[in-house]
Order: sequence, then C-alpha cells, then structure tokens
Amino acid sequence: MSDSRLQELRSQVDVINLQILDLLNKRADLASAIGKVQAEMGTSFYDPQRESQMLTALEQNNKGPFSNETIKALFKEIFRASMALEEKEAKAKILVQRKTAEDRTIITLPDGVTKIGDGSFQLISGPCAVESYEQMDSTAAELNKRGVKILRGMVFKPRTSPYDYQGMGEPGLKIARQVADKYGMFITSEIMDASQISMMSDYVDIFWVGARNMQNSFLLKAMGNVRQPIILKRGLSATLEEFLYAAEYIVSSGNPNVILIERGIRTFEKATRNTLDIGGVAVLKLDSHLPVVVDISHSAGRRDIALPLARVAKASGADGLMVEVHPNPPVAMSDAKQQLYFNQFHAVMDAVEQLNV
Repeated sequence: MSDSRLQELRSQVDVINLQILDLLNKRADLASAIGKVQAEMGTSFYDPQRESQMLTALEQNNKGPFSNETIKALFKEIFRASMALEEKEAKAKILVQRKTAEDRTIITLPDGVTKIGDGSFQLISGPCAVESYEQMDSTAAELNKRGVKILRGMVFKPRTSPYDYQGMGEPGLKIARQVADKYGMFITSEIMDASQISMMSDYVDIFWVGARNMQNSFLLKAMGNVRQPIILKRGLSATLEEFLYAAEYIVSSGNPNVILIERGIRTFEKATRNTLDIGGVAVLKLDSHLPVVVDISHSAGRRDIALPLARVAKASGADGLMVEVHPNPPVAMSDAKQQLYFNQFHAVMDAVEQLNV
C-alpha cells in the first residue's frame, strides 16, 4: 500500500515538474519580448528596481513551506537565466557577430588584389611615426622587398605626456602618400577627431582608430560614413565584448569593412608594455566574422621578443601582423624600444613565411 502511495505522489510531482517547465518557458517568452522592447528603447536589460519589486511580492505571497530566503534564491536564478537569454538573443542580432562558420568579412584594398580576411596573412608595418621623407622612403623600400602592402603613416600621435612628440600632421601625410605611391603600397594613419576626415581622406587608404579612441562613439559613428576600411584597436583595458560593440558602432553606421587589432591589454605584468591576449584573438575569430590582426609592437613594447610573438600571432589564426620598423630605432622620436631594425624585420618575415598553420 505504501509503495502505491509513493508512486502516486511521485506521479503528482512529475506533473507539477512539467507544469513548472511550461510556466518557465512561458516566462522566458515574455522576458524575451520585454528585452526587445527595451532594446528599442535603448535601455538596459537589467532593472534592479523591477527585480526588487518582484522579490518583495513573492515574499509577501509566500505561504511556505519554503522560507523567503529560499524563494528569493530560486527566483534570482530564474531572473539571471532570463536576462542571459535576453542578452544572447540581442547578441545574435549584432552585425559583427559570426552567424555561421563560413561567415567572414573579406576586405579588398584599392588594387583589387590585396585582401585581408581571405585566409592570407597580411603585414601592416612601418615606423611608429612619420619623421621625414628619407626615413619613410628607406623603410618602405625594405618592406617592399618582402611584399608588404600596408604602410603605417602615423602623423597624429596621442601621447601620455603632452611634451612628447605629437607628430607632423598633414605634411607627414603628404610624405607618407608620396612614399606609398612610389612603392605601390597603401597608407593607414590614425585619426583623432571626426573633423579630420575630409583632410585625411585625400591621403589614406585605411583609417586607423587607436586604442584611446576605441570607445569614442562619436568618432566611431563618423567612421561608419567613410568609404575606406577602418582599423580598430582594442582599448587598453577593454573587454572583448566592449571591443566588438565598438566595432558595431562603425558597422551599424554603414561601413562593414572593419579590421580588429589586438594590441595587448593592461595587467599587473611589467616585463612587457602590455599583455598580449592571444586567447582573445582566438575568441574574436570564433565570435566575429571581422578580420583580426595582432600588434606585436605595442603589446610587447620591446623588440627582442618580436620573433616568437610573430610566430604566435600567425599560429593563433590571426589574419595578419602589425609590427613597427625603423631605419635607426634608437633615435626614433617615439616608441624607440619596440621598433625593429631592418635585419630584425627580415628575420620576423622569414619566421612567419616558414610557419605553416
């Protein structure tokens, strides 16, 4: 008799379990609908005041046998699961999010041949900053020997100290453009403000948004309206989610051609300038269809480990490498310790070309 009673009670529990499951899924559908409305309104998924009101109502209506603390703990888990569902659905609609394994952005440069994101491994290289025609010309000549097509032409230098070298401005862009044309290369240069777009568009093939401006939403939106591709560098302490949302500003504003650069993040480690997040590169390649390039100069801040970092960058599945090169690094006007001598650059190129992944 007791056995049949046990089975009867268990059967009732099974029915209630299914009822709870059905109600949980119905609640999830409602939470999803709420999330869509919140997205349209531009408000956060998490509303602490609303959560507090719901928990208070549950406590007031709880007649046991569960304690109020238990009820609160159970429903907080339900709230968290609902919020996670809303966030997942929202991310699925983000333009920079990879939808399928085959989904990828391939950026074609003006020659119609040079591409980033097509499975090739591209090099972006040149001095930290434009200093003179002779400096740029000698560097480009060496890069050209190894088939490098994208030349750094930095003329606006955001520096930690206002007394450090700030760049040549437009005269530097004229030099960079002249040298690039001579060797059949493309120029990328950092933009600091939307007001510079018109002037810089006459010189650059790729706009560069630096780490300090990664979360400058006004500049990012403006970059969505230019015809050139955009290099977007990860911020000094930015999460990968913040990095992708920064790219979303550009893409959602009309420019789908964004190249992500992992340049290291700030940690407690002092042996290198920053900590190269190579795991982040793998995650970016998994989560986004945008090309990813690894900057081994700003992540390391030192030239003596450039070669192993270059190997790691290619092995990670990245679409390219950014490395600074200078004719005479010790006298460079900025970031002297991280720029490579020409012979070091050629050694890095040899290592990268020999590595089959």
